[in-house]
Amino acid sequence: MPKLRFGKGGQPLTDSNLLLVITVSIFAAMYIISMIAFGGGFLNPQQFLNLFNENASLIVLACGLSIVMVTAGIDISVGGVTALVTVCCAVHLQGQGGNVPASLILALAIGVAFGLIQGLLVAYLDVQPFIITLAGMFLARGAATMVEVNPITVTHAGFAALRKIEIRIPGIGYYAKNGNFINSKIELGVIIALIVLIAVFAMFKWTRFGRNLYAIGGNSQSALMLGINIKRTKFFAYLLCGGLAGLGGFIYLLHTGSGAVTQATGTEMKAIAASIIGGFLLSGGVGNILGTLFGVISLVTINNIVVSMGLKGPWWQGITTGAMLCFFIVLQSIIMSRRNGGKAVRPIWMRKSREIGS
Repeated sequence: MPKLRFGKGGQPLTDSNLLLVITVSIFAAMYIISMIAFGGGFLNPQQFLNLFNENASLIVLACGLSIVMVTAGIDISVGGVTALVTVCCAVHLQGQGGNVPASLILALAIGVAFGLIQGLLVAYLDVQPFIITLAGMFLARGAATMVEVNPITVTHAGFAALRKIEIRIPGIGYYAKNGNFINSKIELGVIIALIVLIAVFAMFKWTRFGRNLYAIGGNSQSALMLGINIKRTKFFAYLLCGGLAGLGGFIYLLHTGSGAVTQATGTEMKAIAASIIGGFLLSGGVGNILGTLFGVISLVTINNIVVSMGLKGPWWQGITTGAMLCFFIVLQSIIMSRRNGGKAVRPIWMRKSREIGS
């Protein structure tokens, strides 16, 4: 992988780290300018922490997408799986008198089941990931409708107690209208999401499996020659993505307190967009999971900026998100062109089997 350097004798800057630096810099610039231009909520530490509180499940889903995307794959079923998990867990807790540990196991089982089936079809039967995960998305939404059509609010005592768990940050907060100082808080879901992020970061950086994921996405033929089991590695990538989708669904339920078929609509597209903005190339082999975190909060920040500008129509948020995504895709295309001497490379899931030799 080509490397840039900060001057003579400087440390090498890989493509993954270059994209990370760009993503972090753009987010920091956006937020600082917003603090200066709009003030108000942007100066409130709690609003910044709410970027994480309200999107903890999206961070987990985006981590799963990043694992798949680094192999040049895709998974658009995660939003449907999230909705199915919220409905099933809500029915289990509210309608069947279940308990929290069992509902968490149920959520993980649903996600792993989807990851297992999709991983087998993609890795061992060479089905295009886009097609099979699109089918998975429809299947999950349809299954959620079969379980329960109407929204369910969970009032289970154990679950309600779990929802109330939060971490207050001493010395950081804001003054209420009555003059009382209120410490800023972080929800339990954020802690879980950050643990997942750290675990995925460690996997990518220090495990053979993580290195194999990058190798397959970078050049599957070379990976095959190095003795990497491409099919097995891809299978476990989709299995992990499915498991994280199940966990993300439980965190989503933990935040909203209700399960419904319409939950997490469009979340799969947000997770993909966050991974791309965070620096994961659609063609695979490049990306830093820390960038995915900043990709998520960058998406939310741009939407907050649009609202602060008085553009409250939902189409404005779509337009700005699309423009931001296009910018990062163009940026990635430039980097990809540099890596391949001017040749454009299509993602593996858009190529024919004979082109990738796996």
